[in-house]
Amino acid sequence: MAGGVGSRFWPLSKASYPKQFHDILGAGETLIQRTFGRLSQTVPSDNVLVLTNENYKGLVNEQLPKVKDENIVLEPAMRNTAPCILLAALKIYKANPDGVMIVAPSDHWIEDEQAFLADLNTAFEACAADDSEEKLLVTLGIEPTFPHTGYGYIQYTAGDDAVKGVKAFKEKPDYETAKQFLAEGNYSWNAGIFIWSARAIIEAFEKYLPEMYALFNSGFEALNTDSEQQFIVDNYAKAENISIDYGILEKSGHVGVIPATFDWSDLGAWGALYDNLEKDSEDNVVVNAKTVIRDSEGNLIRSEKGKVVVIEGLKDYIVVDSNEVLVIMPKAKEQDVKIIRAEVEKKFGSDLV
Repeated sequence: MAGGVGSRFWPLSKASYPKQFHDILGAGETLIQRTFGRLSQTVPSDNVLVLTNENYKGLVNEQLPKVKDENIVLEPAMRNTAPCILLAALKIYKANPDGVMIVAPSDHWIEDEQAFLADLNTAFEACAADDSEEKLLVTLGIEPTFPHTGYGYIQYTAGDDAVKGVKAFKEKPDYETAKQFLAEGNYSWNAGIFIWSARAIIEAFEKYLPEMYALFNSGFEALNTDSEQQFIVDNYAKAENISIDYGILEKSGHVGVIPATFDWSDLGAWGALYDNLEKDSEDNVVVNAKTVIRDSEGNLIRSEKGKVVVIEGLKDYIVVDSNEVLVIMPKAKEQDVKIIRAEVEKKFGSDLV
């Protein structure tokens, strides 16, 4: 899934060039390239579908040259995660009725890729072996390391099974509730990474989101043919704007979670990037810039590659310099990025956002 705008990473991430297509980490690869490389270690490159906004096709072609055009599914409208997942599942099912699929966002950070692949294999095997009437839907849950209030949580059953039964999905909690979740010990963060058979998720849509199922299934004959894109153009925007969590997972009684063994971040905002990168002796994080740092600590500094940045007297700030916009703001106010972005758009125009 590569269709988001990543507005909380503004001014680097813009509607015309969102964060998944940037080398956010300064690692020499963009986020979508890292995700593709990670998945293609276990999924053949020819089997990887990229679902993205129609405006980003050129970026996908440029950054993922191994992905064929027929595997790039272009969305003419933003409709959250459920519609694109159903569309992908129908395409996969038509190609292979016994296919098992992973759904992964394109912009996550995962450090231990071998641990990720081991958990993924466990999920694939569980889904392939499931012969129950209502087929298993699996999600990878991240073991929480602190009481995060920006993630949803998954409560699961006790036991030694690798795939644990999901008792409940919990919305983003307040701090005290999050502390309680960690104390109870049977909660994980909801990472938005899912594994299931194509047949299982299609049947779940037919049961829980029948109108969306009927809409997309009406074009089943067009999928994987030259007629597919016209069907998508004519029908995609008619789909309900709803997430897979709300639309399917919270309604299904047969969801399992694998508590993951790898470090993970959704890189949802600048603070998450700061948390996941190496710090200097004064707890500053520098990406791309050449710096002179005086009497400053706890800052995130990111610029275009090679730019000289001089910082003096700053503590716990975000300093992000893109080609056209410079943002300097306290880390504690990073959630205001969307508000500031809107103010800039109103005052200076949409080209900057």
